[in-house]
Amino acid sequence: MKHPTVILHTNAPDEAVTIVAEQHPDLPLHGCDSYEALPGLIAGTGAEVIYSVRFQGGPGYPAAAALSPPVRWLSVGGSGVDHLGAWDPQAVTVTNAAGVAADMMAEYALGTALSFTLDLARYRRDQAARAWDPDAGVEPLEGKTCLILGLGKTGHAVARRMKAMGLHVIGVRARPKPTANCDEVHGMAALPDLWARADVLVICVPLLPSTRGIVDGAAFAAMKPTAILVDVSRGGVIEEAPLLEALQTGRIRGGARDVYAQEPLPPESPFWDLPNLILTPHSSAVYDGWAARSVRMFAENLGRYRRGEPLSNIVDPTRGY
Repeated sequence: MKHPTVILHTNAPDEAVTIVAEQHPDLPLHGCDSYEALPGLIAGTGAEVIYSVRFQGGPGYPAAAALSPPVRWLSVGGSGVDHLGAWDPQAVTVTNAAGVAADMMAEYALGTALSFTLDLARYRRDQAARAWDPDAGVEPLEGKTCLILGLGKTGHAVARRMKAMGLHVIGVRARPKPTANCDEVHGMAALPDLWARADVLVICVPLLPSTRGIVDGAAFAAMKPTAILVDVSRGGVIEEAPLLEALQTGRIRGGARDVYAQEPLPPESPFWDLPNLILTPHSSAVYDGWAARSVRMFAENLGRYRRGEPLSNIVDPTRGY
């Protein structure tokens, strides 16, 4: 049984230490609540294992220290690893918490799509104006087509909900294969022929060289003017200039964005002013209890590590997930 020194690197390390200590009371556990302090703590403790959440955003994250000796295993508390850069999988193992927020993000995707088909913004305006318009009506989501870009755990959760709502579900993944709750599954090369079919486009791919800017001007030019876009991926997957133009000109109906190329989104960004955009601050995965659930996933994986068993959710640095 291994007895590694462990660092819990979060904005609430005391809670994380308490959770891990419940399963591993014999291990030396150290909390850290800043990016700046992490390299020194690693050097001072000789920590072999780090659980880390990107709680201050990507800029300034001490990836070099977290991926270098004595660290042998870096457990990322979320799903994205684009803030780490490259690493040698022979020297350090990286895992993530993929799935910890998949259901919540899928609810976000469904809920924001419904807000457009039900035209809730119009009803709020009518309510504020005390306007009674019973003929305005609503629009069914059933029978429409949902295109899901990325069929990881979040994409699977989105597909399950969209299929239950009666949509035709098209999935796109790097390695296409039959997938539950998807009527069709295609590779990335098929996207030029798929944009025009989407009534709802849900983007949940990781940010990789192959996905950076994949939703570009050509994609928006091909989409239906009634299309609804939901982005729960990473800033950089969508090219922001053509998205802004598409929303401003009505080239697409509207969208919901939870991720941006620059976070926090600058106050001067024109995206703030768009009436057909639901703008949220990278919070679609932030539900009550998610942090504790992520730490518990890590604690279970730590048991595997100590017993010399294969770890769950190992990230392939070549694929990025």
